Amino acid sequence: MVNRKELDPERSASAAFGALLRSLRDERGWTQDELAARMGCSGAHISAVETGRRSPTGPFAARADRALSTGDRLQRQSRAVRHTALLEGFPEYVTHEERAAEIRLYEVGVIPGLLQTPEYAATLEADAVRREAITQEQANERVALVAQRQAALVRSPTPLLFAVLDEGCLLRPMGGPAVMAAQFDRLLAFAEQPNTVFQVAPFQMGERRPFSLPLYILTMPDRSLMSYAESAQHVYLERNNTLVLPLLTAYHQLQAEALSQAASVAMIRRLRKGIQ
Repeated sequence: MVNRKELDPERSASAAFGALLRSLRDERGWTQDELAARMGCSGAHISAVETGRRSPTGPFAARADRALSTGDRLQRQSRAVRHTALLEGFPEYVTHEERAAEIRLYEVGVIPGLLQTPEYAATLEADAVRREAITQEQANERVALVAQRQAALVRSPTPLLFAVLDEGCLLRPMGGPAVMAAQFDRLLAFAEQPNTVFQVAPFQMGERRPFSLPLYILTMPDRSLMSYAESAQHVYLERNNTLVLPLLTAYHQLQAEALSQAASVAMIRRLRKGIQ
């Protein structure tokens, strides 16, 4: 081809989407204009997306999936482009979380997103905006993703959700008494659901706490395992069952050492009662 621009999928999320779109189009032997005709747009639009000059919207990715018969592959890839406020790798994790049969999480420091109220989530991101770590638009994006992840839990069959929170998650005040009261009420409601197990890892566990970073372990419908952990700047998405199994064993040990659900609920009720 004449003047065919080389693509570097490592350059950005938009570049990775463009490279995938071109690869799928090439597999079918279609020109940009032929794909555009099937999608109801222009060949120039296809070219701009493939070369990363134009970011793919959700509707664009959906039309491309239909035209190319790729299920939701491009739609999932496009989320990485739109979630610019997130650590690279987290949007991909979310696509797996939305299909998981079982979700096990451990959190340190803050209430995890799957259990946050909108007010708690907004307070958390507002501080990041104040520190100029992110923009207000990116903060809104993060809060919206919290709601999206929670909504994805309402599906059939309902996933089992195990949550162990370090005691520090409960003791760190966020947004004032009203925000914390509502957040504690949310945790109490979560613990009452038939598909959940809720526990607190108390400070008194000391060195017996097996994890120092937040951790998610997914059991997929085919019983394969996946884990996700993150530091301030990096994520670790592991799909190798052999490597995830030791984490699952450690998680079971964490649950054995943590407070029972009844004791955990009692702790939250005491904290909720003490809010002035």
